[in-house]
Amino acid sequence: MTQASLRRWLWVHKWASLVCTSFLLVICITGLPLVFRDEIGDWLDDSLPYASAPDGTANVSLDRLAATARQMYPGEIIGSIFVDDDEPKVMVAMAPSWVAYNADRKSAHWIKFDANTGKVLKQSKSFSGDGRSFLDVMLSLHRDLFVGLPGELFMGLMALLFVAAIVSGVVVYAPFMRRLDFGTVRRDRSPRRTWLDLHNLLGIVTVAWTLVVGITGVINELSTPLFALWQMTDVKAMLAPLGDKPVPAESELSSPQAAYDTARAALPGMVATSVVFPGSPFGSPYHYLIWTKGQQPLTSRLFSPVLVDARTGALVSVVSMPWYLRTLEVSRPLHFGDYGGLPLKIIWALLDLVTIAVLGSGLYLWLRREVGFGTGRVHAHAPQTNSAAT
Repeated sequence: MTQASLRRWLWVHKWASLVCTSFLLVICITGLPLVFRDEIGDWLDDSLPYASAPDGTANVSLDRLAATARQMYPGEIIGSIFVDDDEPKVMVAMAPSWVAYNADRKSAHWIKFDANTGKVLKQSKSFSGDGRSFLDVMLSLHRDLFVGLPGELFMGLMALLFVAAIVSGVVVYAPFMRRLDFGTVRRDRSPRRTWLDLHNLLGIVTVAWTLVVGITGVINELSTPLFALWQMTDVKAMLAPLGDKPVPAESELSSPQAAYDTARAALPGMVATSVVFPGSPFGSPYHYLIWTKGQQPLTSRLFSPVLVDARTGALVSVVSMPWYLRTLEVSRPLHFGDYGGLPLKIIWALLDLVTIAVLGSGLYLWLRREVGFGTGRVHAHAPQTNSAAT
């Protein structure tokens, strides 16, 4: 590599890192609790306990739970029913009306049922009335800085800069280490030199993980526009022949339990997890949309939607998800490390802590250089900052 080429790579590494580092620190710090969001959510859950029931006990009919929810909140609409495949839990999401929900998504609320008995375990106020939970705050900071789609796109750009910082850091690492053994930390020099060696060592040993997390972070931040693209293309074309039909009234709806069973029969190797009612902005005006997923650790993150006619209960189609949404589905468990149970989550958290150290040491090295602290100067080919988890 020529000196001119090396200087260009150093420039990319330095400025890509400096521009995104503060935002990546926010992402890394908020990412720690999100890795354990299932465990934290269970710990913070103050709902009534599940009833004791023998293994294999059948769930209460979704029709019964829907009727109970409507009796509790007459005049309101049901948006969706979520059936947990890990716990005996069914969540029914409701809103005053579809008009109110489309105007303000925070007008929705939910009821948590015991799937074995149909007993109400907990209710929420409206999402705006309850306020944000700790995990909601962490997720919003991590994903969009509380500003919605513009924040998602901005954080996606920061993740892209992070990937550029990793790649350029790898390129400049080889010239930096050409006269040193791998893993050398020179403790007999200035503190700044020691931190530089630690920064480079920690950055290079975690480079594979940070690349995976960085690239999947970019993909995850594009989830909103990708789903919007799918709705504007495939879903719109699929619903076009039904465009003249009115949205079914509640009295016209067929059984949600029958629709759920139809989807399970159509995909016997899959697990049905939710029923989205017609009229939802996340579904179809004319169908129940049943989301199904695989049963293995990796395939459990791959979802296949099924459309069932909301009036007749007949199977309409098993929807084929486009490649870009499949890529998004695969990227999510890789990003948070939640496809291998608690041991993998602990590894992800430890790597996240290492990355925070890399970020912090990179800022320290740059600030010391800028204000003239420390003794001596870094070699011209030494990297200034390195990678961070997104």
